Amino acid sequence: MDLKDYIVEIKDFPKAGVSFKDITPLIKEGPAYKYAIEEISKFAKECGAKLIASPESRGFIFGCPVATNLGIGFIPFRKPNKLPRRTMSVCYGLEYGNDVLQVHVDDIKSGDKIFLVDDLLASGGTLEACIKLLEELGAEIVGICFVVELTNLGGRERLSKYKIKSLVTY
Repeated sequence: MDLKDYIVEIKDFPKAGVSFKDITPLIKEGPAYKYAIEEISKFAKECGAKLIASPESRGFIFGCPVATNLGIGFIPFRKPNKLPRRTMSVCYGLEYGNDVLQVHVDDIKSGDKIFLVDDLLASGGTLEACIKLLEELGAEIVGICFVVELTNLGGRERLSKYKIKSLVTY
């Protein structure tokens, strides 16, 4: 299945010069969405994932069903002040701004084999921030999967020491 058939490019969104890849048509089409989840799940299983982690919010769209599909737990990375227990935070740069992510400290145990899932790999800043927190807490990153990868922004190179798979590249 060619998932590009279900991704719509929106020119100049969210700002001039950006070509946004809209995955909402993909998640609307049951067979395409199921295919994406199954492909990510296969890779996560091959990598030995024991937990799935994703950044909010579009990462949740793919990470939660993958965790459910594999019968393993899910760890959310959230924006500030959304998690009720003790958290660790990391600031990071995006293609068009800066942001902060947090994770519950007690959700991560030393040696946890964590597989990261997100909708899009651009510059790699978001997942690099997630990895920083996970590794500081002693987790092992066993793999990373993206639905879409923008190859000209250097994200894969930034994350090159990890096993990476993307379902679609532009």
